Amino acid sequence: MSELAMWRDGATRRTIVDFVRSVTSGPDAVPAEERIAVFDNDGTLWTEKPMQTQLHYIIEQWTALAKEHPELAEQQPFKAVVEGDLSWLGAAVDKHYAGDDSDLKVLIGALLRTMTGLSVEDYAASVTEFYRTAQHLTLHRPYRDVIYQPMVELLDYLAENGFTCYIVSGGDRDFMRPITQEYYGIPFERVIGTAIGLEYADGDVRYGTTLDFFDDGPEKPVRIWTRIGRRPLIAAGNSNGDIEMLSFVQGGPHGLSLLVHHDDDTGRGDTPYDKGAEKALATSEESGFTVVSVKDDWSAVFPPESA
Repeated sequence: MSELAMWRDGATRRTIVDFVRSVTSGPDAVPAEERIAVFDNDGTLWTEKPMQTQLHYIIEQWTALAKEHPELAEQQPFKAVVEGDLSWLGAAVDKHYAGDDSDLKVLIGALLRTMTGLSVEDYAASVTEFYRTAQHLTLHRPYRDVIYQPMVELLDYLAENGFTCYIVSGGDRDFMRPITQEYYGIPFERVIGTAIGLEYADGDVRYGTTLDFFDDGPEKPVRIWTRIGRRPLIAAGNSNGDIEMLSFVQGGPHGLSLLVHHDDDTGRGDTPYDKGAEKALATSEESGFTVVSVKDDWSAVFPPESA
């Protein structure tokens, strides 16, 4: 098979190919308009360690804001940024996956402070410039070069078989949109993510003062139904925050749930970790999730480095 070239021939690859064949041909074929696949982004389509890409961008914004308002240096998360101790930020994310959102609310409050009143076009331009110049903090490669190439192959494979693919992420929808077409072949309108409330004023759409919704955990199936109006056939994720989305596809007559496991300790650049995915991994067998081993199922992790 020429498709899925970076997927090693094994049980996981065969499961994917057999499932796609079963819903696209033969007596159980599903109409093309019902072939929906949804993918998480951070940790599923590109690397999220040592920190999520959006957090890298936000830290740059908070650093500039703290220079303008030095009094912020005594408040979290600005204190962590100014002192260069980012462990507080990582701990806030870990606490979220453990069910404690107290520090996450502090992060969101600081995020709103940098975005309230900003037009959607100005934000898109700022994010686009970030993607043009920023590099992964430890791999020192542009962010377009730290996407998981096997997963991009899977997106392409599904599209060739009549699937419509969406991104469904806890990340900010408008942070992802400037690059999803270029990186993944996913257009703006098929990006579902966390959203800040919007307002219309003086001829522009601008960000408001409140969070509209945080697209994680049980919110993911709700947003999928709100935006798409169909139960997906395929879902892919990598963390505890994806459990409900992965389970949602299991409720239909056809469903394939893929859980990416970051277990590669061979030095190919992807950080091995289970933190934030403990529950998803522990319950994967009873939940019917197909675990994708980065170490065993992918022959390569990233695309060739771009010029």
